[in-house]
Formats: sequence, structure tokens, C-alpha cells
Amino acid sequence: MQDTTEALDEVVVLFAGDSGDGMQLTGNQFTNTTALFGNDVSTFPNFPAEIRAPQGTVGGVSGFQVKFGSHRLFTPGDEADVLVAMNAAALKANFDKLKKGGVLIANTDGFDSKNLKLANCADVNPLQAERMNEYNVQAFNFTQLTLDTLADTVIPRKEAARSKNMFVLGLLYWMFNRSMEPTERFIETKFRKSPELIESNLKVLRAGYHFGETNEAFAHRIDVKPAELEPGVYRNIMGNQATALGLIAAAKKSGLELFYGSYPITPASDILHELAKHRNFGVKTFQAEDEIAAVASSIGASFAGSLGVTASSGPGIALKQEAIGLAVMLEIPLVVVNVQRGGPSTGLPTKTEQADLMQALYGRNGEAQMPVVAANSPQEAFDAVYEATRIALEFMTPVMFLSDGYIANGAEPWKFPKAADLPELKTQKISEVPSEGFLPYKRNADLVRSWAVPGTKGLEHRLGGLEKDELTGNVSYDPDNHEKMVKIRAEKVANIANHIPEQTIDQGPESGEVLILGWGSTYGAIKTAVAQLNQEGFEVAHAHLRYLNPFPKNLGDLLEKYNQVIIPEMNDGQLINIIQAKYSKVCVPLDKIKGIPFTANEIKEKVKSIYPES
Repeated sequence: MQDTTEALDEVVVLFAGDSGDGMQLTGNQFTNTTALFGNDVSTFPNFPAEIRAPQGTVGGVSGFQVKFGSHRLFTPGDEADVLVAMNAAALKANFDKLKKGGVLIANTDGFDSKNLKLANCADVNPLQAERMNEYNVQAFNFTQLTLDTLADTVIPRKEAARSKNMFVLGLLYWMFNRSMEPTERFIETKFRKSPELIESNLKVLRAGYHFGETNEAFAHRIDVKPAELEPGVYRNIMGNQATALGLIAAAKKSGLELFYGSYPITPASDILHELAKHRNFGVKTFQAEDEIAAVASSIGASFAGSLGVTASSGPGIALKQEAIGLAVMLEIPLVVVNVQRGGPSTGLPTKTEQADLMQALYGRNGEAQMPVVAANSPQEAFDAVYEATRIALEFMTPVMFLSDGYIANGAEPWKFPKAADLPELKTQKISEVPSEGFLPYKRNADLVRSWAVPGTKGLEHRLGGLEKDELTGNVSYDPDNHEKMVKIRAEKVANIANHIPEQTIDQGPESGEVLILGWGSTYGAIKTAVAQLNQEGFEVAHAHLRYLNPFPKNLGDLLEKYNQVIIPEMNDGQLINIIQAKYSKVCVPLDKIKGIPFTANEIKEKVKSIYPES
């Protein structure tokens, strides 16, 4: 057999199957191998909300989409070039994501009468539908091929069948000319206590590779050259990992011990898992009995002089809000991480959303202003949470850091920063009584009070959630003092605008017809759409907000430089309401509340629908 190789700049592969088919593992291994090869990558894992989702049903489908290329990428792609469907439900759930003429690799064992019934495909096998003539369909019984590969081993048949994902992974490595070595090392490490599992998984992985090598159907291979990224040391990183490492870096840079009080919740739990691995850096992690205890412990840690951090998703943040209000009243540094998911209530635990912006800004009782900072991608979560920590420490205030499920579970290459290049972090700690005497709520020019650690002689002061006297911190019911303190706390947060960068244009003209204003994880889709629109001759710019409270000082002036402003959000229009109320600028909404991120095409279509005709 003579194979041919086609060179492409980028490719999107979507792995889909039952939640027990190992699609997340397969996708991660393919991603890591591709990243090690030198491609830029962007991923989108998508899995069921239920721990034991109904097997074989559309609701139980687990997917993993990866885009890799020879240039910088910002999204996991709108359409798949290759779709791996391990059963009928996986094909039904993802067929509309496969581009016309794309490759469909299907496991025929998952298209028997039982699986067709579970997927509600009636009596028609979708692999035999007429529309499949428009695609390159490669259907094989990968389950049986796996069983045949392991026929002479001691692995039980049911256990052996579970290795079919390794067969498919080996086949994909052949198709894209990738080395099996990284996955071979992974298998040897993962099953180091079970030599028989090492042998069987390696055997199946290699069988899949050689199946592609010897099968005429896969004679056409695809080559994607390494990307020309900025020189440096890279690793593949997910958003929750980047958040954890950013917190550790901030703690070390500020000379503080990191205390993380948390309660498990999807999709924030992996921050706790990652931080728990780094006790050697002085990190203390505490899994509390509930969300309230988690945030209360972190407030106690901050009061005691540590960097207190707590994290959750929207439902857990709701439970924490009374205690966060206490931190606002105490004026102590606290970082509150909200990894947003679909709501309300339990909502869509494994799906992404941006619907907690109003909660972050206004979710506490009383007038309780606090800064809000948002990450825009998995790798950028490191820098964004580091900045959130800087603000908390420098201005003695709790800060809400917003991530979401797309950022948390997505992955991309991340260039290791050097510790010397990270911004310095200063605290307001004092260790001795000032010459003029100690007043716990006496403030500097930015209205920031000192951080006096309990147990320091002469720096004793009152603790509690009751309103405080302007200087002493003693309980005060004086109405004029209360109004003054509310105004001071709000003005302190507003003053932070003097210490953050002005808003810049990410790409496109500095003024003109259309500006797309985004925040959070819409960044990649907007950036990709704007680049393509500019190439097509549309006058479109893109600005992305990291700072959501306070806004950058020049934001209002920047908005006025454009005739129209579109605001894409994965909610029902939260940022647009805030922008229109604050700046009296009528904007164009683009809302999506489906638990899945925007595609670049959705944004392009919106721009074209409002763009003036020439």
C-alpha cells in the first residue's frame, strides 16, 4: 500500500462516545501528544452532568474536541474535520458538527439494534442513511478488533473491550503521523502496578496504529507542521491548573502562606485537587463540610495574615455571599474564585455559562462593592488570578475572580513565566504601632487601611460584621457614620481604576463602524471572528475586558469611537445592561444560553446582519 500525505494548517478532531468509552482520556492523550509535537492546540471537553448517565443515550454522550495547527489558535474550532463516533448516540449528538466532506470514524459495534433504540434512531441505522454519501465514512467494529488483539491474553473479555479507545487512538496517531511514545509512557506510568494492563493497552494502541498503516481506507494521511510559537518552555495547561498555579505564584511573590478553603463542586473542584499537590510550597488546603465553612475558614486565614482563597461555582457562591459581605465589612484581602456553570440551581453542572456577572457585582446584601476580574482563556487564568490577588492585597478587599467551565476544562500550550518577570506584590501589613498611634481603619491616599495581624502587641482591634466607626473600628450605629463608611468602601473600589491599565483594542481599527466588546471565555471566538471579518473587508474591532469592577477609566470614551457595539455573552444580557446603564451607549446584544461556547461563525453572522450596506 502506498500512502499519500496532505499538508494542512489546522485540523479539528472530535472524539465522542458513551461516558464509559474513555473519550476524555483519549482526547487528552491525543492533545498532549500533539502539543509535544509542537502544534498549538485548543480543546473543549464536553461530558454528561450525571455521574451515571444513561448508557447508550444522547444524554450520556461524552465528547472531547481538539483543534491543532501550525499557527496560533484561539478556539477549539466551529466544525470537525474528523468525528470519532463510538456509538449511535454519539453520532446523533454530534453529527451536525462534522463539516461536509469530513471523515467519520464509527465503531459499528455501537450501532446494533440495542444502541439504535437507546439513541432513539428508530429502525434506521444512521451509517446507512443517504446523507452519508457526503462524508468520508470509515466504519469498523473496533470492539471486535480490540478483542481479537487481546485474544491470547488473560484479560477478561469485558475488560478487554474497554480498551477499544486505545485502538482508535493508535489509528488517529497513524492518520496524523504522530508518535505513540508519549501515550506509551503514560500507560506504563498509569498501570505500573499491573503489568498485564500495561501489556494489553500497549498491544491495542499499536494494533490500532498498524491497522491504519495496513488498511487502504487510511492510505491518505494528514500532516500538520509545528507552530512557530514564541521561544520558551511550554506545557499543556487547563484553566483550573493555571488558576491554582497563579495563586501559588502570588503567595510566593507576596511572601504569604496560601490557605485554600473549599467545598467540592463542578467545575471548580480541580483547583482544590491541584493545590493539594503543592504542600511543598507552603500551601494549606482545607476541604470544609460546606460552602459557608469553606469561605469562613478563608476569611479567618486572611485575618490571621495568610493569603485566604476560596472557590466554588454559582450555587456555592450564593451560599458564600453573606460571609463575603463580612470580608467587605472587615476590609481584608480575600480571593473568591467563581468557576461559572449553567444555572439556576443545579442547572447544567458540566456545561459552561457566564451568568454570574450580576451575582459577582451585586449578589451581597447591603452596599457591598468589591472588585471583579475575569480570565479569558485557560492559560490567561494564571495572569488574571495573579492580578486579582494583587488587587486584594494592595487594596485590602475581597476580589471576585471569574472563570467558567469552558476555561476550567479547556487546555492550551502555556509558556512558563520566569518568577523575576512577575509583577511585585505588596501588602498593607504592619508589625508595629505607628508613631501617631494605631487606628485600624485609618486610611492612605487610596482609602486603604492597614493589615494588622492578631497577636501583634499594640495592634489589637475589634472584629465583626457590625458597622464600624470611621477610624477605631468600634461598633457604630450613627447614621451619618454608616453612610460615610458605605461611601468610603465604594470609593476605595472605584479608586482601583487608577491602578489598572486603560482598555486597549485587541485587534482592528481604533475607531470606526463596529466594536465587539467581550469578557471572559468569549475571547477566542471573538478574536477568530474579527480576524476573519477584517480579511473579508469588514471594519470591525475587538476589545476584551479583564476588569469588570471597576471598569478601565477610558472605557466610555473608547465605546464612543464606534458607531455600533456588539456584546456577545453566554447569558441573557448581563454586561450589556451594565454598560448601557453606566455609559448611556445603546449596544447590540448577542446572547447564548445553551451551555456551549460561541462559534466564530455565530459572531461573524451577527456582525454581517447589522453591518451597513455599502
